[in-house]
Amino acid sequence: MELKLIRQLWGIDKPWHRVLERISEHGFDGVEVALSLFENSDEYPDLMARLNLTCVPMIFTEGTTVQEHIGSFRSQLEAASSLNPMVVTCHDGRDWFDESDSDRYFSEVLAIENDLGVPVAHETHRGRILYNPWTTRRLLEKFPSIRLCCDFSHWVCVCERLLADQEAIIQECADRALHIHARVGYAEGPQVPDPRVAQYSEELAAHERWWDLIWRSQKRRGFAFTTLTPEFGPPPYMQTNPANGEALSDLWEVSNWIAFRQKDRFRDIFGGPHE
Repeated sequence: MELKLIRQLWGIDKPWHRVLERISEHGFDGVEVALSLFENSDEYPDLMARLNLTCVPMIFTEGTTVQEHIGSFRSQLEAASSLNPMVVTCHDGRDWFDESDSDRYFSEVLAIENDLGVPVAHETHRGRILYNPWTTRRLLEKFPSIRLCCDFSHWVCVCERLLADQEAIIQECADRALHIHARVGYAEGPQVPDPRVAQYSEELAAHERWWDLIWRSQKRRGFAFTTLTPEFGPPPYMQTNPANGEALSDLWEVSNWIAFRQKDRFRDIFGGPHE
């Protein structure tokens, strides 16, 4: 099994041409970006193809009713499918959906993704349907075809702990994971100020343990490759100096550090030469 590193464009300033060239030069295999970036331009897919960068589009369902979210999912996934994505990540519905709303939503969107033949990784994200472990577990049990984008930093924040008491649910998610958002959260937020410092070593170790569970599960399931995005974000996700608003760490450096640390760890687990 191969690890493909996908680079987020969140928080990276334009011009995009130089950004994409830089991402390719650093050894990333693709970019993960909101679908809206491509809506008014054909040049970015062409440039990505020339740089041999695959695309992981992100879609965000919208609406004030369940049916509007379902319609939003359909229209966005149809548009994303034209980019020939290896996987599409999705922020699904809203956290106010009750059980019947959530069941109706997933019943319909799973049929849509099956009809379109596009692999969708539904993200464990705050503010969305899959915002906590227990709602997610119920839906995984009810809908065996749900596949996940696992971003456990959100759950650490929502639950205000490192989820040591929820390892069984983490394993269930690992067994349904398509894609990883490798951001490190802590009890009071979805992103530690800097994962490289010793103060957050416990949080880093916990998240890496969960990512290992995903990789081992995918290996057992016969995956040829797995994908990971080091999805650290800019302010206000990134902490700032309150006196001047400056970010406390460098987004580019932190994201690259997480990405290539995981690449080395992946080789340690599954074999292969280090860079």
